[in-house]
Amino acid sequence: MNSASGKIQATWRLFPTLAEAAAKLPSDRGKGTSYDAKNIQVLEGLEAVRRRPGMYIGSTDGRGLHHLLYEIVDNSIDEAMGGFANEIIVTLHADNAASVFDNGRGIPIDIMPKQKLPALEVVMTVLHAGGKFGGGGYKVSGGLHGVGMSVVNALSEKVEAWVKRQGRVYFQEYKRGKALAPLATQGRATETGTTIKFYPDPEVFETLDFKWEIAAHRLRELAFLNKGTTIRLIDERTDSVPYTFYFDGGLKSFVNHLNRGLGNINVPPVHVEKAIDGNMVEVALQYNNGFSENVLAFANNINTLEGGTHLTGFRTALTSSLNKYARQAQLIKESDPNLGGDDVREGLTAVISVKIEEPQFEGQTKTKLGNSEVAGQVQAVFSEGLMEYLMEHPSEARRIIEKSVVAARAREAARKARDLVQRKSLLESATLPGKLADCSERDPRLCEIFVVEGDSAGGCFSGDTRVATVEGRDLTFQQLARDWERGIVHFGYASDAKGDVLVAPLEAPRLTRKQAELVAVELDNGDVLRCTPDHLFRLRDGGYRRADQLVPGTSLMPNNRKLTERGQ
Repeated sequence: MNSASGKIQATWRLFPTLAEAAAKLPSDRGKGTSYDAKNIQVLEGLEAVRRRPGMYIGSTDGRGLHHLLYEIVDNSIDEAMGGFANEIIVTLHADNAASVFDNGRGIPIDIMPKQKLPALEVVMTVLHAGGKFGGGGYKVSGGLHGVGMSVVNALSEKVEAWVKRQGRVYFQEYKRGKALAPLATQGRATETGTTIKFYPDPEVFETLDFKWEIAAHRLRELAFLNKGTTIRLIDERTDSVPYTFYFDGGLKSFVNHLNRGLGNINVPPVHVEKAIDGNMVEVALQYNNGFSENVLAFANNINTLEGGTHLTGFRTALTSSLNKYARQAQLIKESDPNLGGDDVREGLTAVISVKIEEPQFEGQTKTKLGNSEVAGQVQAVFSEGLMEYLMEHPSEARRIIEKSVVAARAREAARKARDLVQRKSLLESATLPGKLADCSERDPRLCEIFVVEGDSAGGCFSGDTRVATVEGRDLTFQQLARDWERGIVHFGYASDAKGDVLVAPLEAPRLTRKQAELVAVELDNGDVLRCTPDHLFRLRDGGYRRADQLVPGTSLMPNNRKLTERGQ
């Protein structure tokens, strides 16, 4: 024991102590610099925002510029969510400014006892000041950190604020985060509301050009998410007329908009909306004929680009519910594996919107939701609503399941093809070609190697033409056509323009013409090919000639490969 302890101590001494390490540093290291209390800085007021703007708005390029606009719009949307406003007007001015008006209650203007300043001035000049910290001003809101208005003020060369409240119009002007004069009145008002006009600071931003398309995209989203709210976009820089966004259909209209021109699998869309444990969950879903997934997730109207717990709950509910229904309706066999998440999301367009009292976002830009309880709430609400939809719309449900089944088969076929390419042959060190597969039989006496050539190389297809499929079956066109009518899709091999062999679905096999006229073409090796008269044969000179125009002695182009490299 003592010996082991001595070894540890001896080994530890290989590392110098802090004092020894410092003594070995060059004698001139750090000269001319000092680090003491004088080096510690405290940034007062909004100076921290101007020094590190990326922390609050993500960047200082066009994305950050538009984030300023979103911060002001989100405050107006919070008024609409609370039922206090139904109209929002966004204006892009010719002098690089932008303004946002809402007909809500108006920002409070009474004096705050502790700060001895009007509430409007505190909201505009103090970080983490607002009515969304549980004080009863808002039940649900997107601007919950209390920094949006003050950040916009700090990063703007000038901000002008008008508040209509208590029968008067109040006005205050700010410059780079500081009030230029006390709050003043500018006459009487018969309604309530707030208007914020800001001029982004050229000292901070790389560009001051607001893009109409980017602003319109966000405002359209907000109009979909808040049905019954009118949002107008005015661009004074052009002669275009004001654009109005208003949607009674809400999220159902949203997915229809996203799916326009793509063809719909299920009409009407799936729509679920329900309150649970004080939170509101709303989901709209529709499949299209495409193959990509388009799912948008929002929390308190904030587009959570990185997803979060609400997206996790939705995906879990979607996969489990479709598998449960497919088994109950016997749309997939008991022996078949469950549909995977990627399978059920192929061609999916969905919008998820949750409105919760205490959301937990990651960072000020709010790109990901972190509330753990939301996953279970979304899963419970959407599972129940989706199963009801599937039961009430069996034809749409069948089409959704069939699309997912085809996606699963395509994925499995692609996996097998990838395995064939990657798997090493038992006979050679090279990888197997696409049309060869390793033997699956354990008894070597029963193993054979089949070299498969597509029958299409011989001419036209007929009902008894056999096609080799990826799964190793040899089916006739009649069998393929029958399976297609039953909703079963098989996958075979095809070659592209480069001659590479690919896995492709054998789509729409069917009888195209009855009692078709045929001609027989006999080759010099005795093979007889039957085809339609207009079937084209390639000649050795690179040209083509119809089958009914071939004459004895015509030399046709040979097959791409007759023999292997070994001549066997």
